[in-house]
Amino acid sequence: MIKTAFDYTGEISWCPGCGDYKILDSLKMALSELGLDPAEVVVASGIGQAAKMPHYLKCHCVNGLHGRSLPLAAGIKASNRSLTVIAVGGDGDMYGEGGNHFMHAIRRNPDITNIVCNNMIYGLTKGQGSPTTSIGMKTSTQPFGVTSKPLNPLLLALSCGATFVARASAADAEKTKDIIVKAIKHKGYALVDIFQPCVSFNKVNTWQWLSKSTKWLDEDRDASDKLEAMRLSMETDPYPLGIIYRSETEKTFEENQAPYEAGDDTPLYARTPALENIRKLLA
Repeated sequence: MIKTAFDYTGEISWCPGCGDYKILDSLKMALSELGLDPAEVVVASGIGQAAKMPHYLKCHCVNGLHGRSLPLAAGIKASNRSLTVIAVGGDGDMYGEGGNHFMHAIRRNPDITNIVCNNMIYGLTKGQGSPTTSIGMKTSTQPFGVTSKPLNPLLLALSCGATFVARASAADAEKTKDIIVKAIKHKGYALVDIFQPCVSFNKVNTWQWLSKSTKWLDEDRDASDKLEAMRLSMETDPYPLGIIYRSETEKTFEENQAPYEAGDDTPLYARTPALENIRKLLA
């Protein structure tokens, strides 16, 4: 692993063999390749094993409530457009507790990157079925097997209007790094759903499962066809990896806000408040 300006030197409290290690490596390599200054990067998260990731990066970080990383990230980006803002979490945190925020963040199209570490189980709370757990999998709270259909986050993101949708695999840190680089460079909301194993509580979706059940798409394919992207998002044998959909035509949430409409990129905290206008409104 190459050294980066984002390296954390303390203890990391993930299980040995956890896919989060590889995703952390990919994220650090992506940030380094982009030449970003750690002082200009913010990583927001909620609660969970994947949500610990900001603790293991040398940059700004903020932990919110379970499932609440996206509104934090959107607010930070709206207040200071010069920052690179990333929201990271697991499939439970982002698609379960944070499912409503997930849908409405996509609708607004904030210029942020959303990394989801998808191990198809709740890891922090010891192995309950998550929104992406397969039907039939036996878990600590579903001993006879999960009966609910798994959520398809890629299809949901596309139907909500996401402008960048991708899936990667912790089994290939280099290609995952490339996807994250493109997601960060994308203007608008970018979803990167990353398959990874939970070596402690998911004995189905293992490292071996990742290698036999996924396939990388051609990097040169045209990813602008939304109907084709929806078709790809529903494929499961194998699951496609790569950029599923990308559109550069829509304005971002920040561009639609009055403080930035005149082209003034001054961060909101650095502006002089128009107190006289406020007094007039209150009069």
